[in-house]
Amino acid sequence: MCDDLTYRIIGCAMAVHRHRGPGYRENTYQRDLEVHFAKSALAYEPQKRIEVYDSAQGGVLIGYYIPDFIVEDTVVVEIKALSDLSNSHVAQVIGYLAVTNCPVGLLINFGRRSLQWRRILPPKNITEHRINRQWLFVPEWLKPE
Repeated sequence: MCDDLTYRIIGCAMAVHRHRGPGYRENTYQRDLEVHFAKSALAYEPQKRIEVYDSAQGGVLIGYYIPDFIVEDTVVVEIKALSDLSNSHVAQVIGYLAVTNCPVGLLINFGRRSLQWRRILPPKNITEHRINRQWLFVPEWLKPE
């Protein structure tokens, strides 16, 4: 199911990129993708606010993650409009996979001449990955009030 679903999502992204091309802000591509997801009969949640808890501190709420889309409760989609993607962008998607338990993530970049995308699977041991990579952080603006 994930292969077919990711194929459909990438198809929507290709249609948006073919129509718009590079050079727009991320939120423009996000709105266009919403239209294409709806036309393709894909169930999606844009900008879903996901609570992040620290189990070591007794389940204290430490912040929120907000992926661009969760499609069909199965695929986390994070979009960018940059000249290139970096490992920190991949780490961001892995973090989203950890808190959503989705089996696959897509990192899609509209900022290049050709659409750039990466299919990302969660590491076998997400906790070990976090400890070894030390990339998990919560920006001040995402911390609970």
